[in-house]
Amino acid sequence: MVNLLLASFQKRIGGKLGVAPGTELLAAIDAAKDAGIPYSLDDRDIRTTMLRAWRSMSLWQKSKLLSAVAASAFGEVELTEDDLRELREQDVLSGLMDELAGHMPTLKRVLIDERDRYLAEKIRNAPGARVVAVVGAGHVRGIRTVLEGPAPREPLDVERVPPASPVWKWVGWSIPALIVGSLVLLAWTKGGAVAGHNLGIWILANGIPAAIGAVAGLAHPGTILAAFVAAPITSLSPLIGAGYVTAFVQAYLRPPRVRDFHDVAEDAAHPSAWWRNRLLKVFLAFLLPSLGSVLGTFVGGYKILSNLF
Repeated sequence: MVNLLLASFQKRIGGKLGVAPGTELLAAIDAAKDAGIPYSLDDRDIRTTMLRAWRSMSLWQKSKLLSAVAASAFGEVELTEDDLRELREQDVLSGLMDELAGHMPTLKRVLIDERDRYLAEKIRNAPGARVVAVVGAGHVRGIRTVLEGPAPREPLDVERVPPASPVWKWVGWSIPALIVGSLVLLAWTKGGAVAGHNLGIWILANGIPAAIGAVAGLAHPGTILAAFVAAPITSLSPLIGAGYVTAFVQAYLRPPRVRDFHDVAEDAAHPSAWWRNRLLKVFLAFLLPSLGSVLGTFVGGYKILSNLF
């Protein structure tokens, strides 16, 4: 979703300036083809970059990033040719990179510094006596610094996606274990009727908010029903969430059309279009029931633990 919002932001800027994002790279490829020159696309896979950035950030940094992305995606974009001319000045770009490093050092390291080294090594090891590299202006200073220095002795370890923190695995398993253990204790100490009553509380506490989330996303009636049924079950398993079930059901019952894929980057910039574009509605069918299920897990868990003690 973050990648989609960033793509939407790029497209909006390009629309205001009459230049589609990536046009300069396509022009470089066309020029190479016309001249019969071999070319290669050497940037790091965007999924690797995004996952490395996400898993390297703290919870607070992730919150700051999501807030900034949401603000840029849905806010008004005002960018003139004069602004672009100023941005092309190297000292302004350097200042922007330093500002990014101050606000989000992890993001700057993964998005800029790592890719500077990655691209520099691709350029250094490219075949041929002469190489022309077409890169974003924000990468020029870093790539030149790397190329002017000694070649690394060890291979770059910037294509590996770091594993998720084991803390979240413990949290993911501890909550279901706590709920199931509480229900078992209730049955043992206060009888099956009390345990059954609390199981009903768990089902309603999870199912109702998840279903409300699906309704808020204007999901298919089948998706709403799936949210109510799935949330109490998936909340007891860290392997799958309610949103995975509801997104699958929504995509199956209301599959996105070709025009939804075509318009998604533009529609993502308009909040109302999220309820109209079928592809974006699949995202809503994932996000909103998931939030409802999380809320229900805390409410239901609190109520069961209160009844236990």
